[in-house]
Amino acid sequence: MKKFTIRNLSTELLRYHRLIIFVLLIFMEFVFVANNWGSAYYAGIPAWYVILPVCIFFTAENAVKLWALKKFSEKIAFYVIDVLCLLVLTMFSDGSLISTLYIIILTEFYFSQPKLAASIAMWSASMVLFLVTFALTNTLKGIGFNVISLVSAMLNDLLLIALHFFIFNFALRLSAKNREIAKTLEELNESNEKLRIAYRELQEITVLEERQRIAKDIHDTAGHSITTVIMQTEAARLVIDSDPEDAKRKISAANLQAKHALEELRESVHLLSGTRGEQTLRDLLLEIVHDSTDGTGIAVRTEIDDVRLCDAKRRLILNTLKEGISNGLRHGNATAFWFELKEEDGHVNFLLSDNGTGMEIGRLKEGFGLTGMHRRAESLGGDVWFETEPGEGFEIHMTLPLDGRQEAL
Repeated sequence: MKKFTIRNLSTELLRYHRLIIFVLLIFMEFVFVANNWGSAYYAGIPAWYVILPVCIFFTAENAVKLWALKKFSEKIAFYVIDVLCLLVLTMFSDGSLISTLYIIILTEFYFSQPKLAASIAMWSASMVLFLVTFALTNTLKGIGFNVISLVSAMLNDLLLIALHFFIFNFALRLSAKNREIAKTLEELNESNEKLRIAYRELQEITVLEERQRIAKDIHDTAGHSITTVIMQTEAARLVIDSDPEDAKRKISAANLQAKHALEELRESVHLLSGTRGEQTLRDLLLEIVHDSTDGTGIAVRTEIDDVRLCDAKRRLILNTLKEGISNGLRHGNATAFWFELKEEDGHVNFLLSDNGTGMEIGRLKEGFGLTGMHRRAESLGGDVWFETEPGEGFEIHMTLPLDGRQEAL
C-alpha cells in the first residue's frame, strides 16, 4: 500500500489539476446561476437569459483551453475571452461570486505559466480588471461610483484574490522545488546503483586478474624452479662418479631450489585461498636465508629493515632473494652471500651480493629468472640492475617505491 505523504498529495493534485479546476468551475457556475436566477431585468432582459448561455459558453471555452491546448501561447486569446465573459456576468448579476470565478481562472493560469513574473503580471491585471469591471457595470446600471467607496466595497474580494496569489504561487514554487530535489535524488540513487554495480564488476575483474597473475607466477617461478631441480639432479647423476664434490654441490643447489619452489607454491595457495600468514616481510626473508644455509654449507649475512609492503612487492622481493641465491650457487659456485633490505627516501633498496666466480658484465645473458625480475620490478614502478666482474662475484640491485609513493608521484 502506498504511504500517504504531503509530497504524494501534491503530486496527485498536479496530475489531476485540470479536472479539479474544471469541476470547481462547473460547481461555482451552478451556484452562480442559482444565486442570480431570480434577479431583476437589466435593460429589459431577464438576467438568467444572459447568465445561463454565457456560463455554458464559459464552460465549453475553458474545456477547450484545459484539454485541447498545450502551449501557453495558444491560450492567450482564451484568457481574453475569459475576461469578457466575466465582464458580462458581472453586468447581469449582483456581483457576488465573481471574485471566485476570477480565482478559478487565475489558478489555471498559474499552472500554465511557470514564470513568476508572468503570474505577477496576470494577477495585477486581474485586480485592475476586477475593479474596472465593477466600475463599468455600475456606470451602465446608472448606479454611479466613487473610487474610494468602490475599493471599500470590493476590499474583501481583492484581499481574497491577493491571498490566493501568494499562497498558491508559494505552494507551486515549493512543489516544483520538491520535484526537482526528488528528481535529483532519484538520479543520484541511480548513479549510486551504477557505481555499486561497476564496483562489484571491478572487484570481480580485479580478483580474476589477481588469480591469473598468481597462476602465471606459479607457472613462471615454481615451474622454473622445478625445471632447474630436474636439470641439477640430472647433472649431478652424470658426474657423481667422476667428480663427487661437484655432484654434491649440484645436489645441494637442487635441494635448495626445491625448498624455494615448495615455499612459492605454499604462498601462492595462501593468496588464492584469500588467507595470509601474520609473518612480516623480514620474518619471511629470514626463513629463506635459514632454508638456504641449512645443510648446504653456505653462509648468508643479512641486514634487513622491517618494511611494510603490498603483496605484489613482497612476492617480488622474496622471489628475487630465492632466485639470486640459487643462481649464485648454480652458476657462480658461491659459498657466501651478503643481503640487505633498506628503506630510504620513500624507496626500498634491495642488494644481494655473493663471492662467486663472477663474469664480465658484457657477457651476461639474462635468462628467464633475471628477465622476470626486470619485468615485475618495472610493473611495480621500480628497477633492477646487475653488477659483476670476473672473480668479484655477482650483485643484484633493486629499488621499489614504498606503497603509495608511486601513486603520489
